[in-house]
Amino acid sequence: MLQKLGLFVALCVGWILWSGYFKPLLLGLGLASALVCIYLALRMRRADGEGSQFKILQHVHQLATYWPWLLLEIAKSNIDVARIILSGKMNIDPVMIRLKAGQTTEMGQVIYGNSITLTPGTITVDIEDGQLLVHALTQSGADGLHEGEMDRRITALER
Repeated sequence: MLQKLGLFVALCVGWILWSGYFKPLLLGLGLASALVCIYLALRMRRADGEGSQFKILQHVHQLATYWPWLLLEIAKSNIDVARIILSGKMNIDPVMIRLKAGQTTEMGQVIYGNSITLTPGTITVDIEDGQLLVHALTQSGADGLHEGEMDRRITALER
C-alpha cells in the first residue's frame, strides 16, 4: 500500500512540476490522471515492487548532487558536439561499445542508459543482462564512459 501511495504522490508531483499551472481544473485533471494510472497499473499487475527497490525518497541528497553533475556533463557534451558540427571537418569516429552496468536493479540500469542517452553524442542502443550497448559519436566520448564516473554515481544512488 505504501508503494502505491508513493507512486501516487510521485505522479502528482510530476504533474505539477511539468505543467507549472496551478488552476483548479488542471490540478483536478492531474489528480484524475494519477488515479487512472495507478488503477491501470494494478489491473495490469505492474505495481510489482520493482520501484520500491530503488527508494528514491531516501536518496534525495544524492539526487541533489547527481542532477547538477549530469546537467554539467550534458552541457559539456553539447559543446563538444556543437564544436564538431561547426568545425565543418566532421571529425567523428563513431564507435559501438559495451559497458557493464554496476547497478543491480533494472531501474538502476535504465537510469544509467537514459543518462547516457541524455548526454549528446552518446546513445544507449540496448540493455541486456546488465550490459549496455552504446553508440558514441567519438572515441573520446566512449573513453569518457569507460572511465565509469556516471556508472559509479548511479550505483551510489541505487544503494
